[in-house]
Amino acid sequence: MLIEEQIVQRAVNGDREAFTALYDRHFDKIYRYIYVKVRSQAEAEDLTQDVFIKAYEAIKSYKWRDLPFTAWLFKIAHNRVIDHVRKTAKEKKTSLDEAGAIASGDPVYMTEQNFEIYQLKDALTKLPDAQREVATLRFIAELSIAEVAVTLGKSEGTVKALQFNAIASLRKLLYGKING
Repeated sequence: MLIEEQIVQRAVNGDREAFTALYDRHFDKIYRYIYVKVRSQAEAEDLTQDVFIKAYEAIKSYKWRDLPFTAWLFKIAHNRVIDHVRKTAKEKKTSLDEAGAIASGDPVYMTEQNFEIYQLKDALTKLPDAQREVATLRFIAELSIAEVAVTLGKSEGTVKALQFNAIASLRKLLYGKING
């Protein structure tokens, strides 16, 4: 990760191109994480932009501490999602963009895919908050155990235990009890 550290240091020193490189490198992961949390393409896009604006504003105070820049960025995203959830009602909204995406493509495939996504999202909502957060960061945002630990302020052992329990719970929720 020496290259990442060098890019981050250039961004800390005010290099806009370096920050743009960090944006390009991390945008998709941050977006996926937020999208799973807010379940709206438009809101996820807005919040992802907010995360990078906040990161850009705070980048000069960032210190490399032998931990990936990603963990710092996900901490900003995590806090931004919490703020957003507190401010918004819990009703489901479908944007015009999502309606258009659903209308295009093979209807059978889209229906199956949407149903599988719905089942997973529904199962995730049934997990305890800590398990849901770990599962989302590990498998949707694709963070490492260490990055999740830093992001959530938990030990790696705690993250591993929460991940194990989340996977076991998701298996039961999605596939019923195995062998019994």
